[in-house]
Amino acid sequence: MEIGLPGARAGRSSGAPHSTHPKSPLMPVHVVKHPVVTHKMSILRDKATTVQRFREVVSEMTLLLSYEATRDLDLRPCVVETPLMPMDTFTLTGEDFVIAPILRAGLGMVNGMLKVFPEAKLAHIGMRRDEETALPATYYENIPSPLGASTVILVDPMLATGGSLSAGLHLLRSKRPKVLKAICLIAAPEGKARIERDHPDVDVYVGALDDRLNERSYILPGLGDAGDRMFGTL
Repeated sequence: MEIGLPGARAGRSSGAPHSTHPKSPLMPVHVVKHPVVTHKMSILRDKATTVQRFREVVSEMTLLLSYEATRDLDLRPCVVETPLMPMDTFTLTGEDFVIAPILRAGLGMVNGMLKVFPEAKLAHIGMRRDEETALPATYYENIPSPLGASTVILVDPMLATGGSLSAGLHLLRSKRPKVLKAICLIAAPEGKARIERDHPDVDVYVGALDDRLNERSYILPGLGDAGDRMFGTL
């Protein structure tokens, strides 16, 4: 499903307008279509982009995608004093918010999320991909508990085979969060299909959907290995 990045919208609340974000239980992977997202994705794809610039743009892209992923957050009525007069408006309900990066590459997306939700808690999920089988293996987890009242967003730059993201979602689902979503910078059709099969009720927001995977399960045309480019370990 392709969606445009909107302006500010109020989420669900008593007296607040409702989001009109389309929902489809059969297509939970949403490709965000916006000129700024496309522009920044081109910077990430360019092999000449420096490590510093790559990190900066990963953070910027995450911030942009987070607006779309959180457009249905609940609001509550409030009164604020402007410099001229009081006014009735809305604010976030203050519900518990958790950012869950998949290590290591997901760490590069955390700062972009924290710019929007500076009080968010952090979960850490360590997974590595077996380069021979392309299957994920969990080697570390540190997750706030309980999550029953939390909105949790799993972040990982690459949705390639979908194995790591699916495993991360399975792990977080076992903790029974109130809301579970995911943000990825870029996806392959194979990973998209995997998530839509394994987690048809979890919304995933991506900045681009590419053509295919190569024989090593890397996204084509892609942007290379996001973790290596982010941490300068090429």
